[in-house]
Amino acid sequence: MKKYSLLIISVLALLLAACSSDATSSLKTADIIKVFKDDGLEIGETSELEKKEFGNTREEGIRILIPSLGEDAGGRLFKFKNKKDLEKAKSYYDELGKEAPMFYSHTHANGNFLLQMNGDMKDQDFEKYTSSLDKALK
Repeated sequence: MKKYSLLIISVLALLLAACSSDATSSLKTADIIKVFKDDGLEIGETSELEKKEFGNTREEGIRILIPSLGEDAGGRLFKFKNKKDLEKAKSYYDELGKEAPMFYSHTHANGNFLLQMNGDMKDQDFEKYTSSLDKALK
């Protein structure tokens, strides 16, 4: 009986993990933008990114304008197909900022989502976006 109880518990744990993974994998970038807005974060116009920005490695990419950062300033929200491609993209932005400080940007990854925001955004403001993203993916 003990053997079967352990087996049942293991199967249930796997099912729960799969269900929670499915819930976050079905989220789209538009869902995250809605969470940002619902949380009272500044979101200006949004637009789909061209495929040249990480091409086939991503599922979705959206440009976010943040009016308080200036004209045509804001960031990007990507949903990648896998963690490896997400890490390459995050590394690209992080290394770009190290090579030339004028290209510094904030980056935050959670699940298969990558948030990249203009480096002119204050750290405490960026933390609000990362908290909102993290909350949406729980």
